Amino acid sequence: MNNSIGPDLRNPKRIVIVGGGSTGWIAAAVLANQFRPEVCNITLVESEEIGTIGVGESTIPPFVGLLRGLGIDEADFIRETQASFKLGIRFGDWLQKGQSYFHPFGVIGNRLGTHEFYQAWLWAQLCGESSQLQDHAPCSVMAQQGKFFLPQKAQKTPIGGASYALHLDAKLAGHYLRRYAETRGVQRVEGRVEEVYSAENGVIEKLRLADGREIDGDFFIDCSGFRALLIEKHLDVGFEDWKDSLPCDRAVAVQTSNTGATTPYTQAIAEDAGWRWRIPLQHRTGNGYVYDSRFVSDDQARARLLAAVDGEPLTEPALIPFRTGVRRELWKSNCLSLGLAAGFIEPLESTAIHLVTRGLDFFLRYFPAHTADTEGNRVLAAEYNRRMRLDHEEIRDFIVLHYCLTRRDDTPFWRWWQQAEIPPSLRERIALFRANGALREGVDELFRSPSWQSVFEGMGVRPSACDPRLDNLPPGQVRRSLDAARESIAQMVETLPNHDEFLREHCPAVDLSPGCSATG
Repeated sequence: MNNSIGPDLRNPKRIVIVGGGSTGWIAAAVLANQFRPEVCNITLVESEEIGTIGVGESTIPPFVGLLRGLGIDEADFIRETQASFKLGIRFGDWLQKGQSYFHPFGVIGNRLGTHEFYQAWLWAQLCGESSQLQDHAPCSVMAQQGKFFLPQKAQKTPIGGASYALHLDAKLAGHYLRRYAETRGVQRVEGRVEEVYSAENGVIEKLRLADGREIDGDFFIDCSGFRALLIEKHLDVGFEDWKDSLPCDRAVAVQTSNTGATTPYTQAIAEDAGWRWRIPLQHRTGNGYVYDSRFVSDDQARARLLAAVDGEPLTEPALIPFRTGVRRELWKSNCLSLGLAAGFIEPLESTAIHLVTRGLDFFLRYFPAHTADTEGNRVLAAEYNRRMRLDHEEIRDFIVLHYCLTRRDDTPFWRWWQQAEIPPSLRERIALFRANGALREGVDELFRSPSWQSVFEGMGVRPSACDPRLDNLPPGQVRRSLDAARESIAQMVETLPNHDEFLREHCPAVDLSPGCSATG
């Protein structure tokens, strides 16, 4: 294939995506949904020889919003990707061994008149109340009881403020989005990129594949994973390493057969040199161990993971080295990097796919009108890079929060965290919260107050004071309101179906046994 049309605005813009997998096909699907083929011609180049990592199987609520924005039937997607529902993350052994806490999606409580819920709950705690913060989070109560119901179907009920995400098979999700994109005009080219050609001004003009074919384009999106084929190897954009803040640098992953009920949440269990995930799908369970290679060898990590999993292993353990950090420029010239090519933050809060969709959202906001290296394009790229860096830093700080508040000192890894230097931006957030529960929230941040409050409370950080205006309320009013709200959530959750019942009734997984195949 040789697209020879030059960059002419009377003709469709030609966007070339390098790399498939979840990242590449999310990009293709979003762009195909936004542009008619006669406005924007989209080509995706991928090689079956290279393959994908395929372990990003836990999402957060914005992913459900992505499906809705694409017009994808949610139940159909769940069936085809063997997905299950996710109400949040259960953290075990992070503060101390034997202790756990839950980070829910959605709301925690409702305002008490003009007062924020958390301040009212904190006032009650300081007055001797003993209820748990998560008793007021619909997702936490549902997760604890293994229940599930769609909150949008119960908006005016005690669980209406809940939210949810999905556990999914990453490879099946990639296949689903590929079918979606191809039916909307995206052209897939099988081949391995051998060389990249740029004009004198640095603008990428075309790719040459291993078999000699050439792919011309006006704009290129690098979804080539850790190889960063365009953004790093060709454009020489550097990488800012965050190892000093997040030292885990390897993971080992394995899939196992299901045992017991399908829990509607991810588990993140602290280990001697990192942490271990458990992600239940309808047809199997995903497991992994994220660790710091200074404190445990690959063989030891593999052995620990296999000893800890439930069910029989279905795959050989896969070793995944990684660097935590962000690309110094995620968009340079006429090249945008997404996914692992743009940066990586360990998957403790399942933010990888979110950063892909967030990057596409900002790219569409700042979509370049011309392919030439103009001042206008440089301004657009600079603003994109500024906004996406803020997103990466916010997520970095939130992940570090889980580690730096630990009281564990039983292994070298956790003793390292006792002395770790944490980012100044996070130090300021922690100090502010300790003072009276106040939170510094930026513009359009991913993690809102319920998330920060859940981790702070779960990790043993409770403010020493609260809003004194609550003293104006009549005695007993706060406690009665909290008790009534807690009881109403508990009573409704008791009436809900369990997670497996809901899946079987509304979106059972398709049969992917030999002889069967998923259809889009």
